[in-house]
Amino acid sequence: MSDVRRLVPILTGRHRYDASLSLRGRAAGTVIEAPILAYLVETAHGRVLYDVGCDYRKIAEPSQRAACYDAAGFPFGPPEMRAEERLPALLGRIGVAVGDIDAVVLGHLHFDHAGGLRDFVGAEIHCHPDEWEAARANADGAYFAGDLEGAHRWRFQREEASLCAGLRIVDSPGHTPGHRSLVIELDAGPPVILCGDAADLQENLDAEIAPGLLFRDGDGRVREDLALASIRRLKGLAQDLGAELWPNHDFAHWRRLVDRGWPSLSAALLPSARSG
Repeated sequence: MSDVRRLVPILTGRHRYDASLSLRGRAAGTVIEAPILAYLVETAHGRVLYDVGCDYRKIAEPSQRAACYDAAGFPFGPPEMRAEERLPALLGRIGVAVGDIDAVVLGHLHFDHAGGLRDFVGAEIHCHPDEWEAARANADGAYFAGDLEGAHRWRFQREEASLCAGLRIVDSPGHTPGHRSLVIELDAGPPVILCGDAADLQENLDAEIAPGLLFRDGDGRVREDLALASIRRLKGLAQDLGAELWPNHDFAHWRRLVDRGWPSLSAALLPSARSG
């Protein structure tokens, strides 16, 4: 029996960028709008977040915005995040304070996944050590060192781990060296696998296309092979478990969840958030 009681996807902002950053070797020149998501997992033992979105201070404060998002060689540009889309504000709408979060599982440490960490000091932070090293070296320009500062309770682990019955961290490297996905078994309905950036879009899964941004190993090799192996592994897990695969930056997927009535949390969809 699973100890997971509820899964709530949370829309914390949006980002526009060239589709080739999500689909390696494809769609150059096509701009897509992508959701920036976090996920609240409520269990019998406490509350867990998978990812925490961007640091809204770096978006709202002009000097920080310029230093982070206008930096030479940064390919993304700034995300959009209104005040009501900040993760603490959204969680507060359903009566969850930042201090109520017991653990944070970071799929990886890029700015749009780990930037909100400073609001969750006190929570246990789960991270692969290879990911930590990549972030400290800013291996691909998408890590912001300031995002990781603070008196956090880091828990570095190389081994895949079960946080409780029905909640399991699995490795899915390729996009970054220590990328991880999350397998969630619910009391009702099929399990869900949060792909993270192992699969930005449904197309990454359907056509087995690697993300556009991949890490280079110590020999300078772009590890597309690892990214494709991770996609295939996640698809195999989904088949074995009868699970749904959730891509991470796909607005069509987000809208399908909302249309299905999945309890979701966003500034625009508060009635849906309250429905679960």
